[in-house]
Amino acid sequence: MAELVKDKESGVAAAGGGKMDIEHSRTFLEARSEEELLSGIKKEVEARRLPSNVAAGMEEFYRNYKNAVFQSEDPAAAETVLSNMAVALDLMLLDVEDPFVFQPYHKALREPFDYYMFGQNYIRPLIDFRNSYVGNLSLFYEIEEKLKQGHNVVLFSNHQTEADPAVIALLLEKTNPHIAENLIYVAGDRVITDPLCKPFSMGRNLICVYSKKHMYDVPELADMKRKANIRSLKEMALLLRTGSKLVWIAPSGGRDRPDPVTGEWNPAPFDSSSVDNMRRLIESSGAPGHMYPLALLCYDIMPPPSKVEKEIGERRIISFHGAGLSVAPEVAANCEKSEEVKDVYTQALYKSVTEQYNVLKSAIHGKQGLEASTAGIALSQPWN
Repeated sequence: MAELVKDKESGVAAAGGGKMDIEHSRTFLEARSEEELLSGIKKEVEARRLPSNVAAGMEEFYRNYKNAVFQSEDPAAAETVLSNMAVALDLMLLDVEDPFVFQPYHKALREPFDYYMFGQNYIRPLIDFRNSYVGNLSLFYEIEEKLKQGHNVVLFSNHQTEADPAVIALLLEKTNPHIAENLIYVAGDRVITDPLCKPFSMGRNLICVYSKKHMYDVPELADMKRKANIRSLKEMALLLRTGSKLVWIAPSGGRDRPDPVTGEWNPAPFDSSSVDNMRRLIESSGAPGHMYPLALLCYDIMPPPSKVEKEIGERRIISFHGAGLSVAPEVAANCEKSEEVKDVYTQALYKSVTEQYNVLKSAIHGKQGLEASTAGIALSQPWN
């Protein structure tokens, strides 16, 4: 993280919107203790550079992150927390001073400041790799080969936390760095508007869309959101025409939530229109295309609110925990285009994701570890 800070100091204007006419405060980068970080938040509020509601979120973020990293019992936990949070708070303040505006297609910012590595370094201490697993690693190698051949690949996945992109990249960074760094995420507007989340989003490749779940939160903005989504779909189509693109999409339209009665977490149902839109984009791209079901289990690390919220600025509850990622063989689409066929295809993808998710759940929550592997889902720990 120290190297990132040097890059950060040399490229502040590029990290923000590039329009800054005031000097960026160095309050957080110069902090050498927890007390200086927390007093720095108050200092920025008093200087009217930081809104009080954002400041409260930053302080809560710090305390929750600290508690989570200390759960790892890593001897360097205190140093890790101070280093990572100093950079995170600085980036959040920078975005308040000079808000970054995401385009429909956002390419990860890697220089002069490497936002991708910032996100990796920040989330890494939250993953208990001793209790984490990857399912069907050989298929990730297969996907890489298809990308090298100019093919497009879509991963239809469940969605659990704001940290999903970092979790996926961290579980694959040793074996499949090309996937980790080049994956394009179809992302909702909340992760590109919340000042506490934006610095992490800036380090990922994103196609920015408005989720159906929030389309009518403000009725008078619905038309603008629909038009923005059309622009994003056009960007997606242009990208796929060039081939060798890997796209992650959550057809549920949002994060998984626990069952209100049992408290159990399961993948949220897939929306067949989202799946079919993606299928049509792949088929019309001119390049060979493949569609794989992907399962992700990591809600313990940063669970979403129990219910979908309209307001931006949710609480961030953070924990140190095992995580899991699994991919299954691609599911070929039927040539027929009836509504019934679309629904059957969507259900086939969803069934595969659910089956993989249950294996990951047995391995991580059921403490079965590698023994949870099945005939169709081989678990491994490729970082060992």
